[in-house]
Amino acid sequence: MNPTPDTIPAPADADSAGPQVISLTDTVVEIVSDAGEGVQKAGVSFATVSAKMGNGIWTVEIIPADIQPPSRDPAGASGIRIRLGTHDISNMGDKIDLIVAFNEQSLLGRLDVANFDPNCRILLENKWREHPDPGIQKGYIEVVDRLIEEGYQIYEVPLEELCAEHVGNPRLGKNMYVLGMLCWMYSRDMDLARQQITEIFRHKSQKIIDNNIVLLDAGYEWAASNLDFRFDIPAIKTDVDRVVMNGNQAIALGVMASGMEMCAMYPITPATSASHFLAEAFESVGGMVHQAEDEIAACAVAIGASYAGKCAVTITSGPGMSLKTELMGLATMAEIPLVMVNVQRGGPSTGLPTKVEQGDLLASIFSTHGDAPKVVMAVATIEDCFYSILTARKIAETFRIPVIVLSDANLATDQQPFPRPEFSSEWLAPPIDQRPVQEGTMPYDWDERTGLSRRIIPGQPGGTFTVTGLAHTRDGKVAYAPDVNQHSMERRSRKLAALQQTLKAPEVTGEPEGDLLIVGWGSTKGAIDEAVANLQKEGLAVSSVHLRFLQPMASGIGGILRGFKRVMTVEINYADEVDGDLINEDNERYSNLAWLLRARYLIDIRSWATVYGTPLRPSDIAGRARKELESLEVEA
Repeated sequence: MNPTPDTIPAPADADSAGPQVISLTDTVVEIVSDAGEGVQKAGVSFATVSAKMGNGIWTVEIIPADIQPPSRDPAGASGIRIRLGTHDISNMGDKIDLIVAFNEQSLLGRLDVANFDPNCRILLENKWREHPDPGIQKGYIEVVDRLIEEGYQIYEVPLEELCAEHVGNPRLGKNMYVLGMLCWMYSRDMDLARQQITEIFRHKSQKIIDNNIVLLDAGYEWAASNLDFRFDIPAIKTDVDRVVMNGNQAIALGVMASGMEMCAMYPITPATSASHFLAEAFESVGGMVHQAEDEIAACAVAIGASYAGKCAVTITSGPGMSLKTELMGLATMAEIPLVMVNVQRGGPSTGLPTKVEQGDLLASIFSTHGDAPKVVMAVATIEDCFYSILTARKIAETFRIPVIVLSDANLATDQQPFPRPEFSSEWLAPPIDQRPVQEGTMPYDWDERTGLSRRIIPGQPGGTFTVTGLAHTRDGKVAYAPDVNQHSMERRSRKLAALQQTLKAPEVTGEPEGDLLIVGWGSTKGAIDEAVANLQKEGLAVSSVHLRFLQPMASGIGGILRGFKRVMTVEINYADEVDGDLINEDNERYSNLAWLLRARYLIDIRSWATVYGTPLRPSDIAGRARKELESLEVEA
């Protein structure tokens, strides 16, 4: 894998001895282009084929914030990152080993934000070398010369010229041609690749499907004839039947598997694809998707469906959660079950709509005016996206309380295989109790210990009562007496205490005591786990713990934290750097989870958080952990 001194022209004569075959256990591949050239479709297909062959995979979509950014703009690069290997993979990894770029400016955009391995192979569309615009020609040559000087291996490929031999619009065919090239380079099963093309274009004509298969085969044949390297990445040996999907698809399947029959939502990035999946499949299992006129109406429709007897879900992102806030309070006060999924993105305001962030944790717990207890969960993996919805529905109905499930843009579009779920009837909601309500039963007949009360469904004989967002008595009557308000607040809060008593303490990855404990939540789990594993191999006393319930938190967490000399949260939201100008112990802002842990356990929790809009890399987490350990040594 030594870098070549010059570009490798393409096409080139095949080496008589055949291509160099390089054995790998783990690798990162990217495809980048201008927006609208279909590279995400190619990358997702490549990852899906790899997963079906038995490899571990993780994908990250690179999506510009603008709907149609200017072409050949580094800031507007569109693409996808695929990590695959011979083991289970839970994050995007560190350095890029191979990248396919449709123009050199998109490539520059990735050089600015990603780590390239020194031996990275770069396959670059070369039509810009002979472009009619002298400025574009010059820019292309300058980038290629720079990359050669930096030691990268450059393969210039006439992609559009090659695609034009098979289709009328080569710009729209390059993605499948590149898929074919990747299938040869990584020894992928072409029958699976053809099946994948048939699946992704299933709503198109047979002619379109056939044309894309022709491009796939042509790309494979060109790579076989012209490239001097190939990779061998053995599959994971397992007897477990697995599925592969992204987080939004897993959430949608979880909704269907949970027995919920209504999803009300308004389109919003990056949550919308969950509704697309549901819209295509939900009706077949007796459910329906309601697209409301706005986010507020979507939440109101979900509450109405839940009040009528069917627990419903509304799926959105941060700005939508802001709009739903008042109705969250209504669901809390009226004690109507509600499941809310927040696929977090960068903020505030419109923020970074296509980028990842974990900035909504504090808002999810505290945003509603007044005291409005709600349950807040966070999914950590694609598999979690499925099972957490089942749990959320059960909690919402049992405790008659809103349950917020926090996902994020990282999980929304990332793919990962996991064991195929085995259906259980316990997933489903129990039948609605329509028996007559006994005389004297009150709609808010709170249990003094747990705060729980029976759920009465509209239409049940003897169950008529007033539903109101106003303060009310046990029988639902509006009341402003001080003792009534105090008592009802206590009973609604008691639900969280009752739920908290059922939660198990999270498991510690590593030793239960040591120098440094890293605490995370949400999609950072995979990167944290890999970083901690690498640090432990170096003999460092570092462990980690990952929280899935943020409100309420399980018992035992305080004891875990106190077993370490230093505790640090790792999050994708904002936190001040303590060495920054004007920052001191009186004004330092902590990351979301750090705030919560410091307040609850009165421990000096450090925080490391970033808002670059990208998933965290294991090497970055490990680097920060080493700094914390070094500071411990200095203090000692």
